[in-house]
Amino acid sequence: MQYQVFVKNPAESEFMASVIGLPNVTANGMTEKEAIDKLKVILDAQFRNGKLVTIDIDIPSKVTEERSDPWIDNMGIFQDDPTFDDFLAEVNNYRNEVDSIE
Repeated sequence: MQYQVFVKNPAESEFMASVIGLPNVTANGMTEKEAIDKLKVILDAQFRNGKLVTIDIDIPSKVTEERSDPWIDNMGIFQDDPTFDDFLAEVNNYRNEVDSIE
């Protein structure tokens, strides 16, 4: 198997190697070669105790991912309500009353 390895030099005389896609598989070394060699040993140990498998998952359709917005779902519900203006006036009066108490 082949793996892509990212090697960086975060500090002088230290190299860090990590396997792309396997963030927990990293190794440090004084040289780039040493870091990569240590990483190979770690990968070898990983695969002696386990294996890679491929699994299938069901991805929800776009319809089930979309969630309805309650503000949009209820928009316009008082459009034809003849008492709605009176209701808003009462809400405004109550707010003014509370504001004057504070």
